[in-house]
Amino acid sequence: MPYQPIEDYGIIGNLRTAALIGKNGSLDWLCYPRFDSPSVFGALLDDKKGGHFRIESTADNVTHKQLYWPDTNVLVTRFLSPDGVGETVDFMPLGANGACSPDGCLIRRVRVVRGAMRFRLECHPAFNYARDEHITRIVKGGAHFNAPGLRLGLRSPVRLQHSGNGVSAEFSLSEGSGKSFQLYEVDARGHDSGGALSEQQSEQLFNDTVAYWRKWVANGTYTGRWREMMNRSALALKLLTYEPTGAIVAAPTCSLPESLGGARNWDYRYTWIRDAAFTVYSLMRLGYTEEAMRFAGFLEARCKELSDGDSLQTVYGIDGRRNLKEETLGHLDGYMGSRPVRIGNAAYRQLQLDIYGELMDSLYLYNKYGTPISYELWTYMRRLTNWVCDNWRKKDDAIWEVRGGRRDFVYSKVMCWVAVDRAVRLATKRSLPADWRRWIRVRDQIYESVMKRGWSEKRKAFIQSYDRDALDASLFLMPLVFFVSPNDPRMLQTIDAINKSPKEGGLVSDGLVYRYDVDKTPDGLKGTEGTFNICTFWLVEALTRASRDNPARLQEARLLFEQMLGYANHLGLYSEQLGVGGRALGNFPQALTHLSLISAAFNLDRYLGR
Repeated sequence: MPYQPIEDYGIIGNLRTAALIGKNGSLDWLCYPRFDSPSVFGALLDDKKGGHFRIESTADNVTHKQLYWPDTNVLVTRFLSPDGVGETVDFMPLGANGACSPDGCLIRRVRVVRGAMRFRLECHPAFNYARDEHITRIVKGGAHFNAPGLRLGLRSPVRLQHSGNGVSAEFSLSEGSGKSFQLYEVDARGHDSGGALSEQQSEQLFNDTVAYWRKWVANGTYTGRWREMMNRSALALKLLTYEPTGAIVAAPTCSLPESLGGARNWDYRYTWIRDAAFTVYSLMRLGYTEEAMRFAGFLEARCKELSDGDSLQTVYGIDGRRNLKEETLGHLDGYMGSRPVRIGNAAYRQLQLDIYGELMDSLYLYNKYGTPISYELWTYMRRLTNWVCDNWRKKDDAIWEVRGGRRDFVYSKVMCWVAVDRAVRLATKRSLPADWRRWIRVRDQIYESVMKRGWSEKRKAFIQSYDRDALDASLFLMPLVFFVSPNDPRMLQTIDAINKSPKEGGLVSDGLVYRYDVDKTPDGLKGTEGTFNICTFWLVEALTRASRDNPARLQEARLLFEQMLGYANHLGLYSEQLGVGGRALGNFPQALTHLSLISAAFNLDRYLGR
């Protein structure tokens, strides 16, 4: 079948991994058993070889609708036809306290709620990114798929038959009837109790999973405007959490393109230090302190691994591993022919100085709103602060992970200032031992450097780097991290300069923000890209904070925010970018976009309340 638009997918998960299911009822992405495991179903990256698990109506003139069961991550896909209405209810079972259910990794319940309908099932796995062959066996009550290192089973209440490298079946249901299919892991010896999943068992697993998600959502404390969208963003972030360590993946997918047919295709199934401050701040604002503290614990573990003189990596595996070697999968076509398909991420070897600011800011917030940090953790933070003092003058690859050579990026210098400033603040509040004189001296040196070399009199704006007179949307964060006042004349001029159309020299197209102009600021990569959703939410928050003396900016922020809500997909989820035609681009759904949505909404609601 042809590729589905990226925005036509919903996501389900069990806090270990996640699956993407399209409006057409096809499960086209699942890495098992973890987010960063090789894919079992990967039609998202190759519709012929990638593998899929599809349940679809065979009726004529079918239309599709998709929604979440209220306040949960249980996905409902409906098939509407003149002869009846059918639906699949898809979820990964979760028990109390987020424990994975021993009863299977994924359940697909098929029902007919009106009339009668016939369905077709196809389960064609393609193990290890479609690199490993597997043996398909029909067994009592289903089928087994045996590949090197992994055996999966499919429990089925209907008779299956061999179909290529998988199985298929057709079945009919009348009004009020249903059948449940269960994908699960078979043990290494191939033992299986056999038999299909009964509807009573399926109903119990459904009820347990719904209860888990509703109980989790109820822990939230946000009661302001746009509550439904905030809850959906929180649920999406929880889905992207790897429960064993508290890490949050940037997205559950890899190599979805930033431009169709282009080469800007990256693997986001890892944890970026950069997301730290956004994660801790946003989750705590919504009342999800446990998740924020778990992620802070993940960061603390990375700090404790460092030896004297070592620096942090930009990105880590969800279990904390350091080697994320980048690899190209040449046998896959890529989403709609977007090559190369990459797994791993070479950014782990880059120098990105901004991550120290985000790390220190997150631990500062953790100490302020969560649990006071220990002396042991402070010793590591002090060591990192001294490292920043030694290295802040270096050129780096910066927040956008450019591959065109290191430069003196202004955002990186700003975040080095944040790192030292937060260390000073924390030491002051807690009376912790610190290298006071040196830290304050270096903090002031960084500030003066940015104000002198990071400001362009020609552009009347802060610029991307000391050696390039170009704009960059990351600079919207300068007042958000308290480097400058939101109403500082230089900041207001920067906002106004960026908030113009590209034809006028800015970065904003009808409210949607490009991170920078790829034609004027070469980044070592070919091709173009869409507008960055996170940058639009940064603009909303910058305008919000700058509105104290100018109410018109607050109204502009609200209109822009509510316009941006309209660019979410039918389930309230965002990818990384939007193309010229409004289509979703990049990995999906993206955690950082939802984190910035939460921050923007929270502060916009607060300012409107005044």
